[in-house]
Formats: sequence, structure tokens, C-alpha cells
Amino acid sequence: MNHLPINENDLADMNFDVPAGTGSQPHPFQHPLALPDVLEALPEAVYTTDAIGRITFYNKAAAAMWGVSPELGKSEFCGSWKLYWPDGTPLPHAECPMATALKEQRPIRGREAIAERPDGTRIPFLAFPTPIFDAAGNLIGAVNMLVDLTDRTIAEEAAQRFAAIVESSDDAILAKDLNGKIITWNGGAERLFGYTAEEAIGQPIVMLIPLDRQSEEPDILARVRRGERIDHYETIRRRKDGSLVEISLSVSPIKNREGRVIGASKIARDITERRRAEEQQHLLIREMDHRVKNLFALASSVVSLSARTASTPGELASAVSARLNALALAHALTVPRTSGATSRHEQTTTLHALIQTIVAPYDVGTGSRQSRVAVTGADTAISGAAVTSFALLMHEFATNAAKYGALSTPDGRVDIVCVDEGDRFVLTWSESGGPPVDRQTDGDGFGSVLAKATVRNQLGGEISREWNRDGLSIRLVVASDRLCA
Repeated sequence: MNHLPINENDLADMNFDVPAGTGSQPHPFQHPLALPDVLEALPEAVYTTDAIGRITFYNKAAAAMWGVSPELGKSEFCGSWKLYWPDGTPLPHAECPMATALKEQRPIRGREAIAERPDGTRIPFLAFPTPIFDAAGNLIGAVNMLVDLTDRTIAEEAAQRFAAIVESSDDAILAKDLNGKIITWNGGAERLFGYTAEEAIGQPIVMLIPLDRQSEEPDILARVRRGERIDHYETIRRRKDGSLVEISLSVSPIKNREGRVIGASKIARDITERRRAEEQQHLLIREMDHRVKNLFALASSVVSLSARTASTPGELASAVSARLNALALAHALTVPRTSGATSRHEQTTTLHALIQTIVAPYDVGTGSRQSRVAVTGADTAISGAAVTSFALLMHEFATNAAKYGALSTPDGRVDIVCVDEGDRFVLTWSESGGPPVDRQTDGDGFGSVLAKATVRNQLGGEISREWNRDGLSIRLVVASDRLCA
């Protein structure tokens, strides 16, 4: 390290011990170390100047802070490459704390500034320049110590970021002392509980606890005093307006530097929506379980009833497949096609749409491709179990018409007329243009069993058939309130 010799007489007024001089014996009260050695050993940046500000000495700590080695006897006031005020505005070397101390001939204590190294790194520091006078009171130079504030700045920035995070958090974050008195209160706490920081700070935390849960607080404080952390404790708290809110509470001890617990921090999260979602999920699971069981029961019934009229395994497989496919088509009508699919409300379709969907596979037109199945009259909404019942009924009607009735010939047709009679809804299925009718009953086949089990029991209605010479006519009467039950 380069340094210029410091005259011991010039530093007589300083409390440093220096050698008496070359060839002389040290004074019995003088320390054998030279002043430059002492300054060199200091961990903080130290340098000296002459009376007009030219640097006459600097230690290694100063060079490390500046990132450059100034030229002794030429560099003035400070060895840094550039200087700035704390707000980032440029600070000329001639106006830096050392220059001010020399100009005004007075010590300056703790003036803050920023030194920039040649590589662009900026170091915040505090300056402590002190003028040096000789025995006659004449200014002969100055000594300056620079205290690096990098660690403090990092800590302050971290604290500011943490405070910003706490304040902007959606969760309620607060602290209390060991007596249960609130000492901090963030914006999330204000939004959750309704109290402003001014209203809450200094108040007992029990103001948030319902009367039937007052015993929770002593237990929480006892665990905090033992240094325990409480995670995700679900409970209920009371808002300013008296309403109750379900929360998930986490509590952590606050310790001082000696490790002694002096308070507790709390994070409270509103779990009202989560609880509602859980309840909806449980309801949905129960509903799904119920419906899956119904589907299995329905499938079992379709297989059992189809077996009564099937003479071969192939016929049974074909009948069951066709009926289940009809149910699938009907079910597809009740599935919402928008983002509202998450709604648990029963989705509805209309009777006309259901009929047209079920009979579409059998509505094979003539060369003109005109529809042979016409649905006219009043329309009505249909949902729930009624969809399944009507889908199976319409499928049976259409299947029989395709096998034996009007839809078994190219020129046959079916007219379906719907009439709304208030508390009753009447559907008439009329076939024409088919082969001569010589079948008077389907006995105990699928259709008859279905009519008894579905029309009377589920739809609260009745069904009747007339085998006219022109074709079969079916009159179906159901209770209107059963269509969306």
C-alpha cells in the first residue's frame, strides 16, 4: 500500500502514538507501532488529506470500497471514482463531506453518500471527516472514516419488501404481545375483520373471539410462551359488524435477540369459500353416487326386461344396446354446453327436442327425404327422471313402428301431437301408411312392463292404445308437475 509519511509533530494534537524518529529511543510512554500501521489494520475505510484536500494516505479497506487506488498527492477529497447523494443525484468531489469539513474547518459526523466503483457498483456509506490542526491552530489536513452501509441497506430493503408483502397480503396478518394485546394490524386484517388499524391496535385480541370460544386464547398464549407454532388451526372469529367468519389460523412466536418469546404473529385466512366448495363437493359426490346407482339399476332393468322378448343372445344384445343408446342420446340433451357446466342445478331440455332426438334414427325419408315423423303442438320443459322415462317410451314406440308399424314401410309416417291441459300433458302418437294392423296387444313385453312401471308410477299418468286399421294410435297422459320433478 502506498502512503506518504505523516509528520508526528503535525499530529501532535491527535491521540495517536508515533515513533520519536529515526535513531532515537522510543519515549517510554510511546507505543512501538507506527500510526500508518494502526490505520492500515482498521476494518473500516480510513484516509487522510492535506489542508487543500489532496489525499496523502489511505488504507486497504478504503481502496476496496472505492474499487480504485487514488494517486497520492493528486487525487482530491475522496478516492472514489464517482459520488452521489442518497437520492441518486451526482455529488461533485469538491462538495463531498471531506471537502465541506476542510472548507468549514469542522468535523462532520455521519453524512450519508454513495460511492460508485469503476465497474458500476454503488456502495452507500457514512462519512466522518475530521479536520487536523497543528499546535498553533493552523489547518494541516483531515482524516476521514467511511462506514460501509451495504449490509444495512440490504436489511432495510428486505424489511421494506417484507412490510410491503405483509400490507398487501389478502390474509389478515397481525401481532400481539404476551398479554394478548394487538400491536400490529395489516390491510388484510382490516378487510377480513372490519376494524381499522387505529381501532384494533392496543385492543385485546379477544374482541375477535366469539363468547363460546373465549377459552381458545389462553391455550394459544400458553403454547406461544412455550415457543410452539400453531399451523392451520380452523376456528371461527367475529367481525366488527358482529357476523361470524370461518378462518384458518397460524400462530408463530416472536422472539427477541436473546431468543426470549415476547409476542406472537398471527395469519388468519378466510376459509368460507373453501368450506362452501367442500360442501358442494360432498353434495356432488353423494349426488353422483345416487345417480350411478340409479344407472346401474336402470341398466339391470333394461337387460332383464329385454330378455323376456329376446329369443337369441344376439337379439338380446341388440335390444339392450339400442335402448342404452337411446338413453345416452337423451342424456346428452341435458348436458350444458357453456361454462355454466359447473352448476349443480338440474339441466332441462324440451319434450319436442327429446322426441326428435330419439326417433331420428328411425326417420328414414323417401326419395324426397321429407321427414316421416312430425312433432306438433305444445312444447314443454323436461328434466330429471322424466327424461329417462320419456326416452325409453319414445324408443319403444319408434322401435315397434320400425319393426311392425308405419316406419316399416317407405310411405308410412308418424304424427305426434302434444297438448298442454294445465295439470296434465297429453301426447298422441298416430301411425299411418303402414301395413295392415293385425296385432292387438304386446302382452307382457318390454313396452307393457315399461308402461306400468314408468307411466303410472313415475309420471303419474296413464297410457292407452288403439289398433286402428290405418295404424296404431297411442294416447299418453302424464302429470305436468312430474315432467321437471
